[in-house]
Amino acid sequence: MKIVEPTYRLPIHVEVHGRGRPILLIHGFAGSAFSWRYWVQDLARDHSVILVDLKGHGCAPAPRDGRYSPADQADLVYRHLVHEDLSDVTLVGHSMGGAVALFVALRCLDQGDARVSRMVLVAGAAFPQPLPPFIRMARGPLGRMVARLLPKRRLVRMILRSIVHDPAGISESQVLGYSEPLRPRAHQIAILETAAQLVPEDPEAVTSRYSEIHLPTLLLWGDHDHVVPLWVGERLAEVLPHATLRVLENCGHLPPEEKSTESLQVFREFLTNTP
Repeated sequence: MKIVEPTYRLPIHVEVHGRGRPILLIHGFAGSAFSWRYWVQDLARDHSVILVDLKGHGCAPAPRDGRYSPADQADLVYRHLVHEDLSDVTLVGHSMGGAVALFVALRCLDQGDARVSRMVLVAGAAFPQPLPPFIRMARGPLGRMVARLLPKRRLVRMILRSIVHDPAGISESQVLGYSEPLRPRAHQIAILETAAQLVPEDPEAVTSRYSEIHLPTLLLWGDHDHVVPLWVGERLAEVLPHATLRVLENCGHLPPEEKSTESLQVFREFLTNTP
């Protein structure tokens, strides 16, 4: 494993595993590189797997600069791609990370930059939709109090059980992996800032441009996703010119964890069949 310590001081954390064509993985809201733990070892056998902790998440810094929107995070990811001169990148985003990936794709388009060759959106946020309860709570006036007073493991356990298809499958190691990065006060504030900025001021200005993204795209969804509903994937399949939707049965919002083997197989098939 190689940990990238950027001399250009981007407030993200990057780990690189393996060698080969690059796959860059972007986690979701309040997540980290931990979310991809079941995929990394297999993919690193024949790819360079780049794990990004977004600003304010995981091992990344959490500056109090108020810039935590998906567009802000996408700017940091794009700047990393440029600084490292990465090309032929498969860009993968889960949940909020899907919104970040879409912003990166549009940024590449605006710059005439072809370094991203494929995209995978795993239950990716993309259109205006009802927000799940834990996001609404984080955006509300009680968010700071709950983040400060409620034990982190208890809070994370409650949220994880609410977003998967089978709550009994949530393990204590999973709860620990998600809750530990939330202990620092700076990261708690960053998560609340992120929740407050999840929805763009003018969503239509973003969503109306999806048809311009001509990347081969895999849309991977669980059939019981109550966080980013399946209709989002179905609509993306209609507006993205080269998108394929694959739906996993008996799966909620965390396909790489709930259906780790099956989801990885679908992803591998996409890599193999996409020129």
